[in-house]
Order: sequence, then structure tokens, then C-alpha cells
Amino acid sequence: MENAGEGHPVGGVDYPRTYQQLLKWFPDDESCFVYLAGLRWPDGFVCPVCGEPEFWRTGRGLWMCRGCGRKTSVTAGTIFHRTRTPLSTWFAAIWFLTSQKNGISAQGLQRVLGFGSYETAWAWMHKLRRAMVRPDRELLSGVVEVDETFIGGVNPGSGGGTGDKVPVMMAVERVGSHRLGRIRLQVATAPGSLELVDFAASVVAPGSTIRTDGARMLRRLSAMGYTHEYDTGYNAPDKSAVLPGVHLVASLLKRWLIGTLHYGIADTHLPYYLDEYTFRFNRRSSRSRGLLFYRLLQQAVNTAPHALATLIRPGAQ
Repeated sequence: MENAGEGHPVGGVDYPRTYQQLLKWFPDDESCFVYLAGLRWPDGFVCPVCGEPEFWRTGRGLWMCRGCGRKTSVTAGTIFHRTRTPLSTWFAAIWFLTSQKNGISAQGLQRVLGFGSYETAWAWMHKLRRAMVRPDRELLSGVVEVDETFIGGVNPGSGGGTGDKVPVMMAVERVGSHRLGRIRLQVATAPGSLELVDFAASVVAPGSTIRTDGARMLRRLSAMGYTHEYDTGYNAPDKSAVLPGVHLVASLLKRWLIGTLHYGIADTHLPYYLDEYTFRFNRRSSRSRGLLFYRLLQQAVNTAPHALATLIRPGAQ
């Protein structure tokens, strides 16, 4: 669903179907390098300096151009940049992350791969989360519900208000009357602001129908190239029936955060957990978990590396 138009990789040919097959395909770094090269250069290697397609293999993960002699690493500029851990271990981590329907926590990854510290597993998880959303992904289209939800706890004495909850903007495609399509999620800086209008415009294709709860600020969508349909939610007998897709996805998201991650999330890291949930939800109908392994690796070789400091403190220089 999410990757329609990206080709149709075949299980057992383009990606392993089982963990046993994964171990057989990738017993060492060399087999991993060759596989990553196919993902990074699907049309064949081309020298980034002179454009020459002919190359020599000169050493560990290096492709040397026959034209100018430039050496290129298949992992350079990716999330695997300068890793000292065998790539086969990275592949195993990606398999465990994608093969389980609800994912795996950093503690679970530490346990299954035998890492010496929780911090290493945590850093790996965050590197992989940064590869889960493609910047050039397609816009949502057709009929799309747009609204906000709130993630987190409530301050004592807040009287049932939002308290210290974090506002999250949501867009959910509707496919027919009872099916959901793709989703987009993004943390908002403040609830009930024009930021929700900007969010809708950034994730929904012009010409689509956007359904909302009728908040006055959202009514300007009609003048922005969208068909705007709304039902006022504040006086509806059943508020969840106004935007059923959004309410269902919000409920599933919160359940996932509690069940898999136990709400152990700092506000600054929430956007990356939302990326993971989006990656999983948009591929929920995939018949093969191995295809998710393939897609994440495909995106990992096109995602820039992130220093530990920026993983701990997003936005730090």
C-alpha cells in the first residue's frame, strides 16, 4: 500500500522470508556489502566524481572507480557510516525490529542481540527510526480525515485538561466506508493552532477531500484547493463517530506506545516513535515481514548518519 509504484520485490529472491534464511544469506560482512550495494545503486555503481560505471572491489566495503581511482564505501553517508559492528548484526537488528508486528523495545533488542549496554541498543533503534520515513513519500489523497490527539500524562490538578500531554496532528486516508489507508503523524508545537492547517496542506494532495470536526481555523482549507467536509464535534452525541478513522488510529497508537514502549518516551524523541508507528501502520497489510526488512534497509542506505549527540538531543549542533 505505502510503496505502490516502487516495484514488487519477491520473497526468497530479493529478500529473506525467514530468520533462518537471513542467517544463510548474510553470514559475513561481504555478503551484506553486496546486498547493500544492490539497494544503494539499483541501476549499478556509478562513480560520484567522474560518472564511470566500471569499478574494482579493493577491500572492506570499498568500490574503486577504474576511471579516476576514487574509492567509495557502500556504507558511507548512510546510517551504517563508520560502524564497527558487523553488518550481519545490523541486519539481524533490522529483522527483529520489522518481523514482529508491534516492534521491539531497546531493552528487548539488547537482550536478543546480547549488547553490553542498553544505551547501544537505544542508539541503534533511534538510528533505524530515522530511516523509517522517506522525505519524498507520496501525499495522501482521496478522502482524508484530519484532527489532533494528545499523547502522554496529565498534570496533577489539571482538571481533565491536556496538562502535560503532547498534541499530535493526524491525517488518515479513508478507503471506502470501512477501510483505512495510509496515515501521517506529526507533533504540534501548540494545540488548536493554524499549524494543523499547514500540516494538512503538507501531507494531503490538492484536490482531495479533507474531513474535519469543523474547527473555524480549518474552514480555510476550502480556499486552499481542497473539498472541506465537516461535522462539528463539540455537540455530537458520539464524538468518536465524527472522525472514526482518526479516533481509531489514535487509540491504536496509544495502545502501541503503552504496550510496546511502556510510555518510556521523552517529548523530544516522540516524533521518531511516531515515524516508527507510521512505518508499521502503512505496511500493516504486507503479507511478508521480510518485505518490511527489505524496505527499511532500502531506506537506511539513503538516510544520512546521525551522531550520538543528535540522537540524545535532537536539534543539537
